[in-house]
Amino acid sequence: MSILWIKNGRVIDPANNRDAQGDVFAVDGKIVDSLSADQKALAEVVDAEGCVVCPGFVDLHCHLREPGDRHKETIKSGSRAAAKGGFTTVVAMSNTKPPADTVGAIRQIVDVIDRDAVINVLPTGCLTQNREGQALAPIGSLKTAGAVAVTDGGHCVQNHELMRRGVEYSAMFGLVVMDHCEDVTQTDGCVMNEGVWSLRLGLRGMPRAAEDIMVSRNVILASHYGAHIHLQHISSGYSVDIIRRAKQRGVKITAEATPHHLSLTEAALKDYSTHFKVVPPLRTEVDRQALIEGLQDGTIDCISTAHAPHTEIEKDKEFDYAPFGMNGLETALSVCLDTLVRSQLLELSDMIALLTHKPANILGLDRGTLSVGASADITIFDPEETWEVSRENLASLSHNSPWLGLTLRGKVRTTFSEGRQAYPFAD
Repeated sequence: MSILWIKNGRVIDPANNRDAQGDVFAVDGKIVDSLSADQKALAEVVDAEGCVVCPGFVDLHCHLREPGDRHKETIKSGSRAAAKGGFTTVVAMSNTKPPADTVGAIRQIVDVIDRDAVINVLPTGCLTQNREGQALAPIGSLKTAGAVAVTDGGHCVQNHELMRRGVEYSAMFGLVVMDHCEDVTQTDGCVMNEGVWSLRLGLRGMPRAAEDIMVSRNVILASHYGAHIHLQHISSGYSVDIIRRAKQRGVKITAEATPHHLSLTEAALKDYSTHFKVVPPLRTEVDRQALIEGLQDGTIDCISTAHAPHTEIEKDKEFDYAPFGMNGLETALSVCLDTLVRSQLLELSDMIALLTHKPANILGLDRGTLSVGASADITIFDPEETWEVSRENLASLSHNSPWLGLTLRGKVRTTFSEGRQAYPFAD
């Protein structure tokens, strides 16, 4: 029997409206309300004085690269990076090599997860075959094999009829469709937001309309066919307004924002650093403020990292040729604390909700709470402790972080996944 007793921490469990000094107990990987005297004598005791104790974070949007690009990340390294960042559940995107569009591909990923992951890693399946947007993947079979959602992972289905059929079939199997919203006819060759800074830097700009049009398309499909579509890494303020009005009408739409879109703008690209090259791109301060307002009023449902690791060699190119994406799992907590809580835009408990039970609820996952009987996924962090983002301090195989070399405030001390210590690492 494994027994865990975490004491003296500030316990914040938004799903249960708990925010008070107290203890958290777990037996055999499940949360319990108390321990007997005999159990306390045998328990592993963790003193969380000065720290916050909360449910383990849940990330709905993460690229772990395996199989295929194991030089960038693996399920083992990515899950370790997640644990170090306080995440105990991550949803891995389907843009692997080969893509996760067959039963065999999903089973291969599940086998590697079972062998290597230190936290709960959940695979997604492709919405279309080979992520090409030409024909639907075998959606029902992918669910049976273990996929928790369907997505083309960084690709957006351009054919509206095919997308309609995809969301209809997914709804039949109770699967959420997760979509990267981008009209590629407007973004070919684009590398940053279209605006003043793209003109100053001489770089081809990506218009907000490319996102807004596909957000609108997805709202219409969800409205007409009753399907649940989850909109990934929203960046445009106009898209936030579209989503807000759709939710007022009861449309089954959910959305996420990333720490980097919440904290950075297009001005960060002024020195042509490819660490800031992401898609959708960093946009204006007006867009950033609209995203924050969306979090505040519930238009945007959760925070996801869109963790997209690339090697230094791949990123060390002319801006036009470097890949899109940044490393995000290990810096998410610090960035969100600084951007949202210390700026008094959100209460700490509200920020934790956006990282725990709210993303879990989108996919119907039994995670993100400290309820009695729930899995003992627990994160302990010191909101005031500082740490330097360095190559040596990152568990990810890739170091393409815009915060590299900076000192951030807010550090995870310990992560437990189903009652087992996932971080600090045993090896």
